[in-house]
Amino acid sequence: MSTAYDDLELSLLRDDLAYHQARVLLLVDAVSKAAGHAGKLDGLTKLAKLDFLLRYPALAPQVLDNLPVFDPRLNLSREELATPTEVEAPMVRYKYGPWDDRYYTVIGALVGRGLLKYARGRKGSVALSMTKEGRRLSDQMGKSRDWKALSERSEAIATASAGMTGNSLKDLVYQRLEKLMDRPHRQVIK
Repeated sequence: MSTAYDDLELSLLRDDLAYHQARVLLLVDAVSKAAGHAGKLDGLTKLAKLDFLLRYPALAPQVLDNLPVFDPRLNLSREELATPTEVEAPMVRYKYGPWDDRYYTVIGALVGRGLLKYARGRKGSVALSMTKEGRRLSDQMGKSRDWKALSERSEAIATASAGMTGNSLKDLVYQRLEKLMDRPHRQVIK
């Protein structure tokens, strides 16, 4: 293996993880600001299900009753509406629904950088809340051309999921996207 290949591989990995960190930061910020979430994102199940709806935004209105398909904050293109499972960062089907093995690395990096902090969740779960620095960065990103649409999508999904637990979101995903979730564990959701 050449050094140039190693450098390219490391660069791509850093870019990939940076994208996932940015998306999760925007999502946690939106959830922590929205009424009905107690100022935090409560549990990894809830994170995974909300992140699924963020990554597959054309499916979000099918799962969340309070989110119309033409909500301008979703910024859905005709292509996204026509091919709702062709997304930039697909997830895999896991035991409790859509999942991404990068969550532990992404959350650890955000906590380690002082952008998120762990908080007490319901029934012993781990919750995530924003730090002052994390909120500042998320606000800046949400105003930038590159991240504005994702920030708005996060806000729409956070508002529409107010008061819902991770398990209630999981149940809705399985009920309303039954054909999409009817696949073996570890299979990519496409």
